[in-house]
Amino acid sequence: MLNLRADLAAHGSSQSDCARHVGVSTATISLAINFNRWPKARVSESALKDRIRQYLTLLGASPETVAATFNEAPAAPRANAELQAMAQATHSGPQTSQFKDEEMLPRKHTITPDARDYFNLDRDPFNNEVRSAADLWMNDNIRRVRAAVRNVAQHGGMLAVIAESGAGKSTLRKDLAHWIKSQAQPVIVIEPYILGMEDSARKGRPLRAEDITTAVINRLLPGAPIRQSDQRRKAQMHEALRASSETGNRHILIIEEGHRLARETIRHFKGFFELEDGFTSLLSILIIGQTELDWKLGENDFDVREVVQRLEKRYLDPIDNDVEGYLRHKFERVGANYDKVMAPDAAEAIVARLYVKSEARVRGQRTLGPRSQCHPLAINNLVSGAINLAHQGGEERVTGKLITQVDREE
Repeated sequence: MLNLRADLAAHGSSQSDCARHVGVSTATISLAINFNRWPKARVSESALKDRIRQYLTLLGASPETVAATFNEAPAAPRANAELQAMAQATHSGPQTSQFKDEEMLPRKHTITPDARDYFNLDRDPFNNEVRSAADLWMNDNIRRVRAAVRNVAQHGGMLAVIAESGAGKSTLRKDLAHWIKSQAQPVIVIEPYILGMEDSARKGRPLRAEDITTAVINRLLPGAPIRQSDQRRKAQMHEALRASSETGNRHILIIEEGHRLARETIRHFKGFFELEDGFTSLLSILIIGQTELDWKLGENDFDVREVVQRLEKRYLDPIDNDVEGYLRHKFERVGANYDKVMAPDAAEAIVARLYVKSEARVRGQRTLGPRSQCHPLAINNLVSGAINLAHQGGEERVTGKLITQVDREE
């Protein structure tokens, strides 16, 4: 662990404050502080360190403090060594290129009934657990993304929400639907649906502009015949949106699995976004997708540049710094005591376990380097598996060592 953690706290700052100031994710700062791991893309290690030094100086840190902030704190070498030993506990044999399970994310786990009884869990805190708005867990990053989603629904705009699988994108979409209903917001949601949607006909069925036009008409004029020609169909959509707007409605087009959108379809979003009645924008657009969506919406891609210039991007970051708070919330919602289930070293071990060191090709497009996968779904699966192991071994609590053994117990 680096001195940086204590230096930030001593000057009234947090890791998330530092991350916002220097322009990286909180997870990046957390990995740097806890494991001395620095990004290899977007911003170099030396450039990021310079930004952090400047930030500490602005906070009033002395030159001596700034000079030593990237040194390891006195207790850190032992703590880091213990975590590394835990992570390698089941990998004492020779490594091969085809077997690198220290890089694998946990598979789907569900807490067994016997394990729930063993830890006095009335119900599974990770399975079908979000039943109301109160069940939602929020940190600052998620709150800001949720505010952006609600803002585009209420006031217009074009927004892309981008995150890894299991980060909570679908939960935000459900939260939007709940907010619209519970607050009686005059917002009509339009969600085109294509079974097996892919970005090319070679792989599946692309979502086309005409599918979106048809979805808008069907939502606003249910049962009305769809005009046959492309031009007349677009006019029919525009008329329907204008008439609905005159009664006080707002409209939001939501595209899930946005990373599977064809570039040709993305180009058409500019036309949908520019549907207007005077100064009134008639159709907001929310695109939700995985990391590949960020690449498809690249500023240097000439095909989609006009869309990207009009679009805001928001990211759901890994929750490395908030793992314990997240889990406490989950256990509290089912009436359980976190401290009676999880040992003090469990949260930090989860962060270490969900840091992927290997590079990976994503859908044959680009390479992802070392990165944190500390997202809610991965945490849920990891902790569920560890609870089952704790029950099987008669352990009092889930320890950091058990966390490292999930999916490696054989």
